[in-house]
Amino acid sequence: MEPTIDRRVAIVTGASRGIGRAIALRLARDGRHVVGFARDQGQLESLATAIAAMGGSCETTVQDVGDGATFGAAIESVAERHGRLDIIVNNAGITRDGLILRMSDEDFDDVIRVNLRSAFVACRAAARSMMRGRFGRIINISSVSGITGNAGQTNYSAAKAGLIGLTKSIAKELGGKGITANVIAPGFIDSDMTKALPASLKDAVLPAIALRRFGAVEDIAAAASYLSSDDAGYVTGHVLQVDGGLGM
Repeated sequence: MEPTIDRRVAIVTGASRGIGRAIALRLARDGRHVVGFARDQGQLESLATAIAAMGGSCETTVQDVGDGATFGAAIESVAERHGRLDIIVNNAGITRDGLILRMSDEDFDDVIRVNLRSAFVACRAAARSMMRGRFGRIINISSVSGITGNAGQTNYSAAKAGLIGLTKSIAKELGGKGITANVIAPGFIDSDMTKALPASLKDAVLPAIALRRFGAVEDIAAAASYLSSDDAGYVTGHVLQVDGGLGM
């Protein structure tokens, strides 16, 4: 299904599973034409099928967001093809956990490249189209780890903290063009990434969560739905912690 003239176009990276998939589904339900970026073609096809089943509009692109040149070109291609790009959600990310004394340069650099540099590339490419349309919603998915830090995640926490600084700077640069830029900082969300964590760690974290439960991917999708909407037109440079009170 092609987007109608008034249907906003939204790119979601890391859209094949977990939080990214939930955001893509929610934005499609909101009436957005969703362009899902991810590396797994099979999972992207599953996403497209699910969106079509709900009567939504979707296309997918197999893309490694860590490849800056092709990633930026792919975003510009979406804007050119549809004549607009209204929303971008930078969700793609990886982990390479380890204590700092054992962490390799490669593990640090890989996480920074995929989790932070890719968002810079995406925001730069998207901003060009958004400025022409004098409308834009930039949403970067950080983490409570980027606010509080987390032992064993110096690379991940640094990248997620960097997203906050990146977003606030973009908000100041582009606000006069009708473009908002905000951060969602999830806490412990029931997803593929947290399922890999040891049970002992989960048991230790749970008492620190005010709501005494892990979040659902739909909780993050709801926040993205709001920040991408007209209702959030006066919200920019904000870090929305969706963490059940963990970061208090």
